[in-house]
Amino acid sequence: MIELCRTTDLPEGSSKSFSLPSGNIFLVKKQQQIYAYRNSCPHLGIPLEWVTNKFLDEDGELIQCATHGALFTIEDGMCVYGPCVNQSLTRVSVQEIQGSIYFISP
Repeated sequence: MIELCRTTDLPEGSSKSFSLPSGNIFLVKKQQQIYAYRNSCPHLGIPLEWVTNKFLDEDGELIQCATHGALFTIEDGMCVYGPCVNQSLTRVSVQEIQGSIYFISP
């Protein structure tokens, strides 16, 4: 397990990126749930964020690819708009333990 951050470092409705030896990932917190994905668009394999730690659309309801505007649901990473419709982001395993969020290596 790799400690990513304290739970308080990821406020509700925010996102945060992390560089790990196995690749880059990001977290999103929505309705007190933490979702984690590889930071790679299924269409081009490039990073998603607009600027560091900014993965969400203007309304904070969807994950948005900065390159071509594809939109993904936060809950399952499924593309609902753009060139990769019906493809999804790759989910990664994280766990919240005693106030910290940990990456669980595969």
